Amino acid sequence: MNLIDYSLKFNNYPIGKARKKLKEIQNLPSKDFYSYVENQKNKIVDYHLKNNLFYKDLVKDENWTWDSLPVLEKKNLQVSLKERLSKDYTLKNIFKSKTSGSTGNPFYFAKDKFSHALTLALISNRFNWHELYGKKQARFFGLPKDTLAKYKELLKNVFSNRHSFDIFNLSTPALKGWVKKFKSKKFVYLNGYTSVLVVFAKYLISQNIVLKDICITLKACVVTSEMLFTFDKILLQKAFGVPIINEYGASELDLIAFEDINNNWILNTETLFVEILDDDNTIVENGKVGNIVITSLFNKANPFIRYKIGDKGAIKKINSKQYILEKLEGRSEDVVRLPSGKIAPGLTFYYITKSIMEDSGDIKEIKIIQVALHLFTIEYVSEKVLKEYQKEKIKKAVIDYLEPNLEVEFIKLECLQRSKSGKLKQFTSLIK
Repeated sequence: MNLIDYSLKFNNYPIGKARKKLKEIQNLPSKDFYSYVENQKNKIVDYHLKNNLFYKDLVKDENWTWDSLPVLEKKNLQVSLKERLSKDYTLKNIFKSKTSGSTGNPFYFAKDKFSHALTLALISNRFNWHELYGKKQARFFGLPKDTLAKYKELLKNVFSNRHSFDIFNLSTPALKGWVKKFKSKKFVYLNGYTSVLVVFAKYLISQNIVLKDICITLKACVVTSEMLFTFDKILLQKAFGVPIINEYGASELDLIAFEDINNNWILNTETLFVEILDDDNTIVENGKVGNIVITSLFNKANPFIRYKIGDKGAIKKINSKQYILEKLEGRSEDVVRLPSGKIAPGLTFYYITKSIMEDSGDIKEIKIIQVALHLFTIEYVSEKVLKEYQKEKIKKAVIDYLEPNLEVEFIKLECLQRSKSGKLKQFTSLIK
């Protein structure tokens, strides 16, 4: 048993059972796969209608059909987590976390431990397509500033065989330090936010460095959480000297799509049911762009049934078991530029807003606009005006994550401006 599996078992996540279940699903004959999905869809809906008062109140219709079920958005789920839990679950026997994602809509979510173990089993399965699971990882995700949370994450790094880089400082001296680390560590792959890795890649190219040349154990780079544009993929390949693998997921759901060795973005059909709907919530033809709506087929703790995640995309059917995510729209973040010359990813504000979220459902949406090098405007939608202590907490987080002498203004709005695709971009810079 490796360290990762040992830590999961120690924390009562049934990873062995989950891996066995995933294998059973994957071994189903093509002719039986449609029936499996339909049966699992009905089972998860029936479970929540019988055991989750929150979801039962949303559905109301006892004689429901799949198309009659409500299409939920994050705002529909922004009530206290306790109100959304099924009757068999408490805050002590679930996996719980919080997210604002790329859309800036903050809320807590939960998974039962078997469902979360299935997610982890699927992740290991996909990473093993490229022989990466459990191998030494160079990790480019943010570390919490809170001391206890930070040390928990660092402990996870030990069990998961990974090293975290400080992505809140993308200055030239910091990037030079990253290069030094790659010279001394036998990393097998990079994994992180697209925008951060693009900044690193541009620095490497400016220094005429190919990462593979100074870290010969390197095999791949996995990007996630933001759009990977073709020109960025070419840039990353040039700078790192390894294949670039595109991952698409949502923390409250699961891994949604993962690129295989043939560069196909394979949809997760094992634990999720993915629909592409138009604005009237009608299914669109395969290959046409629409709203991505996802059902978690196994999560009993928290209902994610016909959940509209905010992205638009298109899928293509290969066979009854396999679909390809042909197109994805959204998840592109700007870069923060500061008076000192420091550069940080726009997703820094994900961690700033995440650090002050409360499980109250009060803050519905958040958007940050950089007006000047020293000035940021935080627009938010909430039932209540932010109190002074809450504003001060946010200002302190801005300083902790970025640098001193920054100014923050707060504007409460009824709604926030969205892009043509319907996405709410959490961070926008007006700095040219």
